[in-house]
Amino acid sequence: MKNVLLAALLLVTTAACKTTPDYGKPLPPGAPALIPLEPGEAHPAFAQQWTERQDLLPALEQSLAWMKRKTSEQHFPIEGVSHERALKSLVRFKELLTTTKSEQEFHDAVEAEYQIYKSAGWNGRGGGVLFTGYCTPILKGALKQDAQHTHPLYALPPDLVKGPAGEILGQQTESGLQPYPTRNAIEAGALLEGKNLELVWLADPLDAYIAHVNGSAFVELPNGELFKLGYAGKNGQPYTSLGGELVKDKQMRKDEVSLAGIRRWAKEHPDQLAEYLDRNASYVFFTRIDHNPHGSLNVPVTGWRSLATDKTLFPRGAIVYVDTKLHANTNHGAQVDDFLFDQDTGGAIRTAGRADVYLGVGPEAEAVAGATRAEGQLYYFFLRE
Repeated sequence: MKNVLLAALLLVTTAACKTTPDYGKPLPPGAPALIPLEPGEAHPAFAQQWTERQDLLPALEQSLAWMKRKTSEQHFPIEGVSHERALKSLVRFKELLTTTKSEQEFHDAVEAEYQIYKSAGWNGRGGGVLFTGYCTPILKGALKQDAQHTHPLYALPPDLVKGPAGEILGQQTESGLQPYPTRNAIEAGALLEGKNLELVWLADPLDAYIAHVNGSAFVELPNGELFKLGYAGKNGQPYTSLGGELVKDKQMRKDEVSLAGIRRWAKEHPDQLAEYLDRNASYVFFTRIDHNPHGSLNVPVTGWRSLATDKTLFPRGAIVYVDTKLHANTNHGAQVDDFLFDQDTGGAIRTAGRADVYLGVGPEAEAVAGATRAEGQLYYFFLRE
């Protein structure tokens, strides 16, 4: 599943001058994505999480379930972390959550047994991470096309080829493998029509786009039934932020960009919407599900407890601690000082300076996800070797 509506530029003041963090900047070749905290360096204040253990444990169980699968071993070692160490870290964390008798006892045990790392962040030195949010929106739609519902969400086309780890290799053609067509090519050329791939039809093209951005959607049908769709794959083309493009063209100010703001802009400029949607070459395909959405580990993601990162850099399923303020472009941000689990892959998350928090299902989650862009710090916890 994937995720993010936009990236933000936050100013950081240095002693000499002001610089703008480039959260999309890749790490230098060979540079570590995880940096161990040095003796005396400030540690995250995680003791209070012991009181939230009943919320933590279900998400922890999903990481454990994935880690115990034989197929999970192929993704290790990564960042010097072996599969055995990653699994034992989860097992011991569960033990500590369920056997310690107080916040202080929990804190002291974790501090003694775990090595804490921070993400290399946007500058490769732990300078911080830009957090965004994603969710499973509830959208209006129908199972059959009619005059009102004309925008389909498609199943995975048979000519899209994936690699053994789920990576997108391209489109299989008679002449061989080639890059899969972009959003604009798919839409303008009606390349998927007539192939019986339509799963559901939506009335609003922006709703269809929002489903793509979040990688899953629950569609409310005219009879009130929820038709649930999860992520099946994408075309492998690069993601471009709609909000970022609107800001670049001075259609919106940075402080106006949120999902609600974008919806208002779209209603006021219906003749320009398609042009801006097509600037995002990425295109997502879906599959019908009868459960809550799954992340890239193929386990259910949990609202406010699952994180999406670049899985070429960070260990899957790991215990993470997020220190940020979501919904930060309003005066009513939600402070997040919480343990989460790295259980998903962000479609637009391709660096150590970016991460995406899954916020759940429905309008409230959509409102927070669509307004979230906030700098913070990301930590990983592994048992000491």
